[in-house]
Amino acid sequence: MLDTQQFSVRLASPLETARGTIDAREGFLVRVETEGLSGLGEATPLVGWTESYEECREGLAQAERVAEELDWGIALGKLEAPAARHGLSLALAEGRAISRDQPLYRSLGDADRTVESVPVNVTLGADEPEALAKRARAAVDDGYPAVKIKVGTNGIEEDIERIRAVRNAVGDGVELRVDANGAWTVDQASEAIDALAALDVAYVEQPLPTAELSSTASLRGSGVDIALDESLATHSVADIISADAADVIVLKPMVLGGPDRAVEAAQDCREAGIDPVVSTTIDAVVARVGAVHVAASIPDVRACGLATGERLATDLARDPAPVADGAITVPQRPGLGIEEPPI
Repeated sequence: MLDTQQFSVRLASPLETARGTIDAREGFLVRVETEGLSGLGEATPLVGWTESYEECREGLAQAERVAEELDWGIALGKLEAPAARHGLSLALAEGRAISRDQPLYRSLGDADRTVESVPVNVTLGADEPEALAKRARAAVDDGYPAVKIKVGTNGIEEDIERIRAVRNAVGDGVELRVDANGAWTVDQASEAIDALAALDVAYVEQPLPTAELSSTASLRGSGVDIALDESLATHSVADIISADAADVIVLKPMVLGGPDRAVEAAQDCREAGIDPVVSTTIDAVVARVGAVHVAASIPDVRACGLATGERLATDLARDPAPVADGAITVPQRPGLGIEEPPI
């Protein structure tokens, strides 16, 4: 049986994207019960990254029809809409973990490894240098091991001034990450990377538009690692590895189509010498905690972009994965570890 329930959660503040302003996240809670298994998932589409809301609804309905005629494994295999597939995959994965009396991360990875928490980064916007430096220092004082700064909305010189102010504020022991969201040209990216290397920036995320894998590959080896994020909306992890275009790949389980695919992608990254970092699409608590378990299943994962719960003004249930001292708690109860029923 597949039960889907529509939901909408409000953002604490509007999110500006290339496709407009988002002030709420709408999706479907997915409950699967089959052969003694019962698990919960979340399908929260985001246009530009996944299918549309209506395509997600139809994908879930189609999966139910296939499962009734055949089985859930075939339904999952035939489901192409990534957010819909994520909801079904997560529900089935939680059901298996509960049946094994394991937290989800152990069911996804090493069943004998205990992971209490995963390090996370803080993300800061395009503030003036002095204000940005103060926010970065406060985040470091709160224990965050990595600070990610949005750039690309101002000129290169202004961006460098902001990064320099942050580096001076946080000192040498903190990892700095820069996210350009595909805003630069090749020449701009080359100029920026030369300056960022002198400030010991760990990596630049999505320096170029998503289509430019070969140009992105040409930026590697210049003193700052290259990370790709938005590129996964149009390219597979295999394509990025084949193009030799990244040192780091940001894995969003909702975009990839489920925790199973995210774990597999992380393994492929490691085999190719690429660091996986797990993030969300600002999902509700079910998918967000699912991403925490994905990150926990990856040995020695570096700081991930999972501290996104505070971006929501409302949610579906109490969050069992709070952030403290720069790390997010990994629930140890069987399955996802969400104690109270969502909505």
